[in-house]
Amino acid sequence: MTVFDELQQAIINGQAALAKELTKKGLDSGKKPRDFFPNAIIPAMDEVGRRMRECEFFIPEVLIAARASRAATDLLRPLLVGDEAVQAAGVVVCGTVKGDLHDIGKNIVAMMLESAGFRIVDLGVDVAPEKIVQAVKDENANVVALSALLTTTMVNMKGSIEALKAAGLRDKVKILVGGAPVTDAWANSIGADGYGKDAPAAVELARRLAATA
Repeated sequence: MTVFDELQQAIINGQAALAKELTKKGLDSGKKPRDFFPNAIIPAMDEVGRRMRECEFFIPEVLIAARASRAATDLLRPLLVGDEAVQAAGVVVCGTVKGDLHDIGKNIVAMMLESAGFRIVDLGVDVAPEKIVQAVKDENANVVALSALLTTTMVNMKGSIEALKAAGLRDKVKILVGGAPVTDAWANSIGADGYGKDAPAAVELARRLAATA
């Protein structure tokens, strides 16, 4: 079993300390930082996503796997700065919309997107439309991911999209939405590009959208 195989299993099992140790071991043995993502981290989180879809994993298991992934990526990211061979899958501005303070689902999606190779700009919770607009401008983002957990704040997803239109940025970004009360029909009605019913679906959707952004 290679160090990449071991790291993949450690992430799936949610063993953050072991994931960090194996990443160091791989680096010390001469593995290139860029090779950890396609050979260990991304496949591991894809498997976590599969298990979540098939109800083998639930939110606690996904969270600890994502944290194990973060333990590895935190070591690798600084080493990738300036590596022209490494390109992010996309830049995602994410946040829970204005008036809503729920963040567990948003955090899981953000961690899984990061593990899938995206650069994440996490604006947190209770995010005003103008803050989203500014982040898209500042970070040259090509994907915006909006979360709402309350039916009363869903309307602020539409407000955020309208703000991006008003700023002339709507055609430059793909917008995905999610959260417990959100549906595919709602996403269509407010002009979003897609709806992620759970974290694995959001990652898959972000990959597709980023490829066409």
